[in-house]
Amino acid sequence: MRVPEVTGAQLRSPMKRFLEVLELVAKVVLVAALLVWVSDFAVYRVRVARGTAFDSVPVQEFLSTALKGNKQEFDYMGAAQMTCARALFPHGGAPACWWLRRHTAQWE
Repeated sequence: MRVPEVTGAQLRSPMKRFLEVLELVAKVVLVAALLVWVSDFAVYRVRVARGTAFDSVPVQEFLSTALKGNKQEFDYMGAAQMTCARALFPHGGAPACWWLRRHTAQWE
């Protein structure tokens, strides 16, 4: 009876193979996220050059004041226009417009 030859690839454990695949997936996700951010920044810079990078969104502003006895007082400060960046991610010190439109209550 002849014993078959065993190669190095056949000796790897399933856990090691799983970790290799997991590492590859993590690298792909990281590179994809980086590409999305770089392309978003490039589009933002083009919009800045054209003067269309920013928009304004009406928000409701509230002020939270600490009181004695671990209590809080909440005061409505009114509606205001807040500048936002027309991009996927925050740029230029302004939040993204899509995010700000979904979070119109701003706390200070």
